Formats: sequence, C-alpha cells, structure tokens
Amino acid sequence: MIAPFTYQSAFKVEHSRDLDRSLGLSRVFAAAVVSRQFCELLLRDPHRALDQGYLGEAFAISKEERDLLISIRAQSLSDLARQVNRSLSNF
Repeated sequence: MIAPFTYQSAFKVEHSRDLDRSLGLSRVFAAAVVSRQFCELLLRDPHRALDQGYLGEAFAISKEERDLLISIRAQSLSDLARQVNRSLSNF
C-alpha cells in the first residue's frame, strides 16, 4: 500500500515546475488586475514593469516567460492574457 504522503510528494516534485511557472505568471497578472498603474506600465513598457516588480517583490518567472511578455504588444490586459495563453498552449 502506498501512503498518501508518498503520492503527494511524487506529484509535487513531478509538477512543481508547471506550478512555479503558473504561479509566477499569475502574480504578474494579479498585480496588473489590482493596480491600474502597474497594468498600464506592463502594457506600455513590459521590460520596465517586470524589472520593477510589484510592491517591492520581483516576479519569479523564467527567461522564456519574461521574453514572451516583453515581445507581446497588447492594447489591454485581456489581450495580453489571450496572447500569452495562445503562446503557452503551443508548447
């Protein structure tokens, strides 16, 4: 019999990179949702927005995610989310 904690540990290790990725990107989008100023900066100058972080905290995103966010030119947050989702679903 496999103890529940054994399964949970294996699941956590196997999927931790996916969870970390979604958490980092989720934080970027959460900051944009709660702060109009950050959202406008993210849309206008994503490089600077990601460098500054939000409320003194840096975003834990990969170089590929950062490059993706910087490469997208979006007119709104929903447009940015749509383009990010489309790009990530191609992986």
